[in-house]
Amino acid sequence: MSSEGEKARTSGEVSRPEPALPTVNPAAEKSEPPKPTFHPAIYVSVWIALSSSVILFNKKILDNPQAPFRFPIFLTTWHLAFATLMTQILARTTTLLDGRKTVKMTGRVYLRAIVPIGLFFSLSLICGNVTYLYLSVAFIQMLKATTPVAVLLATWGMGMAPVNLKVLTNVAAIVIGVVIASIGELKFVLIGFLFQLGGIVFEATRLVMVQRLLSSAEYKMDPLVSLYYFAPVCAVMNGITALFIEAPNMTMNHIYSVGTWTLLANAVVAFLLNVSVVFLIGKTSSLVMTLCGVLKDILLVAASMMIWNTPVTATQFFGYSIALIGLVYYKLGGDKLKDYAGQANRAWAEYGATHPAQRKSIIIGAIVLMFFLLIGSMAPNYAPESMDRVKGMLGGASSGNA
Repeated sequence: MSSEGEKARTSGEVSRPEPALPTVNPAAEKSEPPKPTFHPAIYVSVWIALSSSVILFNKKILDNPQAPFRFPIFLTTWHLAFATLMTQILARTTTLLDGRKTVKMTGRVYLRAIVPIGLFFSLSLICGNVTYLYLSVAFIQMLKATTPVAVLLATWGMGMAPVNLKVLTNVAAIVIGVVIASIGELKFVLIGFLFQLGGIVFEATRLVMVQRLLSSAEYKMDPLVSLYYFAPVCAVMNGITALFIEAPNMTMNHIYSVGTWTLLANAVVAFLLNVSVVFLIGKTSSLVMTLCGVLKDILLVAASMMIWNTPVTATQFFGYSIALIGLVYYKLGGDKLKDYAGQANRAWAEYGATHPAQRKSIIIGAIVLMFFLLIGSMAPNYAPESMDRVKGMLGGASSGNA
């Protein structure tokens, strides 16, 4: 009897479940909430705005009749010195430059790889800024379309890839388009053209040397880490060059005429461009980046026409269009373009079905933009008196604002 009662008590104890405690996953408890990120369009828009602003800013400083400051080498030195200071500060106060900790940088590697690349970087920056003294922003952007061709030839010349005549044929359209645009240039200056050509060659050589350096996993660097290593040596090289070429003719009055705050803002915008590239990496596809680069160049041509009344002829429009089409085809390839074109047609048809009014507005806006670009290109030839009157009005407005 006692055993039966004990069994009953035991079974009773087992039948009563213990209150279950909530289980907590330590990993889940420690996990941080996802960091808010912006839409890729924000990153792309910021990059386009900063990239265009740097070019227009440099042109405004170096080619300003009201405040002459024809010292392009000093300007690049100032940019690089500011970048050196800012990368050192960011390396010590933020995590943006933590990528440098994985780079096995030694004194030997710095002298044999970083210094030569820095030399070509300096030369490309110097030539690029000197060009602003002689050529318009619109024509400079047209010439820059040949950079992929120069990179391809440099890749072959330095043995990074075998010569491929089929690829050379694909890029021929870029060269032909730029040649046609150059023939149509009304304010062609040979020395400016040669400086821009030299800048493209130096930049292409630098890019191939960087590609060779980054081919090793030990030296993978994002643009900001690259600037951390390259900016100091480039600042020294450009500074020495400016000391002998520009410093003898330069006074503090030249700096005051531009404005110290203007020069500071110019350096800040140039540095922010490098930061924006770091945030842009991985946010978009190669198609978006290629098309955004083309859009940026077109906007710069339009900005040059509006700000400086740059004459752009119909011949240049035709040649530049060929160059841009060739550029997109070379970067993306025929097969990808067919796929993207099919996707775009389907997306455009769906958008038109759901938003017919907005689609019609986009088409009308594009037609109006092309019309004004065409009229603006013909204005200097067919209505020079109107251009002078508009230029005088803009000059009076700008002086009034100042």
